[in-house]
Amino acid sequence: MPITPDQRAEIDRQRAVTIETRRATVPALEEILYEPIEVLDHGFVRVIDYMGDDSAVVQAARVSYGKGTKKVSEDAGLIKYLMRHRHSTPFEMCEIKFHVKLPIFVARQWIRHRTANVNEYSARYSILDREFYIPAPEQLGAQSSNNRQGRGDVLEGEEAARVLQILRGDSEQCYAHYEELLNAREDGTVIDESRQGLARELARMNLPLNYYTQWYWKVDLHNLLHFLSLRADSHAQYEIRVYAEAMLDVVKRWVPAVYEAFTQYRLGGAHLSATGLEIVKRLLAGEPVTQETSGLSKREWRELMESLGRAE
Repeated sequence: MPITPDQRAEIDRQRAVTIETRRATVPALEEILYEPIEVLDHGFVRVIDYMGDDSAVVQAARVSYGKGTKKVSEDAGLIKYLMRHRHSTPFEMCEIKFHVKLPIFVARQWIRHRTANVNEYSARYSILDREFYIPAPEQLGAQSSNNRQGRGDVLEGEEAARVLQILRGDSEQCYAHYEELLNAREDGTVIDESRQGLARELARMNLPLNYYTQWYWKVDLHNLLHFLSLRADSHAQYEIRVYAEAMLDVVKRWVPAVYEAFTQYRLGGAHLSATGLEIVKRLLAGEPVTQETSGLSKREWRELMESLGRAE
C-alpha cells in the first residue's frame, strides 16, 4: 500500500489543524496539502509545504509591494513574458516541499537534478519495507531498435509472463535474504536469538533497485519547472514521467498562471537552432527542403519535422 496506517494517522492530524497566517496561501493547493497522490503500484507524491504563489513571481519581477497594483490579466501577461524570454529569477522566489515514495532506480535518475534540497530515508537506521515495483504488463517493453535508452514493442504471452515471474520472484527472495542477513523481520523483531545479524548498512546492499525508498524534496519553482520540462516529456522513462505528471498537476493548482505559461512556451513549445529556424523560413517561402539539403543530421531533421507536424 502507498501509505502505512501510521502515516495515514499523521496526515489526518496535520489536516485537522488550521493555522492563521499573513502569508499567501492557495486554496486549490490547500485542498490536497499532505494528501498522497498515488503513483505506480506503491509510490506517491504529496505536498508538505510551500511558499509563494503567482503574485510572488510578479512582485519579484516588479520589485513591488502588496497585491492589486495590476490587473490579473496584466500579471498573467508578465508571467508569460518572463517565461517566453527565460527570465528565471522571479520564479525562484516560490518554493515547494514534496514527500515522495519511489523505486530506488527512479530515485537515482531523479537525483541527477542537483538543484533541490533532499533528505532520504536511511536504510542504515531503519529496515526497508517489503515493497517493490513490478511493472504493469503494458509497460514491459523490449529494447528499442533506434533508441539506446528507450523501449520498443511490448512483450507478450509467455515471455511477458516469465519476465514478471522473474521480477517478482527475485524481489521476494532478495527481501527474504535481507531479513536473514539482518536476523530481523520487517517489523524489527528478532528471527534467531542465537545470531547477531548483519548491520543494516551492509544488509541493504543485497536489495535490488526496484525496492522503494522515500525522501523529502524541496525545490524552487524555476528548478521544478526545469525538472518537469525534462521528466514530463514523452521521451522520459515512464516510471519517472508519472511522478512528473503528478507534480505537474500540483503546479497547476499552486500557480495556475505560471502553469499556463509553462505549458504554452515550454512543454507545448519547441526550441529551434539557427539552422532549424532558417529551414522554417525556407519552407514558408515555398522552397522545397530535404534532409540532404538542410544541413541537419538525420536525427536533427527527424526531430524538426516532428515538431512541425510533418513527420513521415
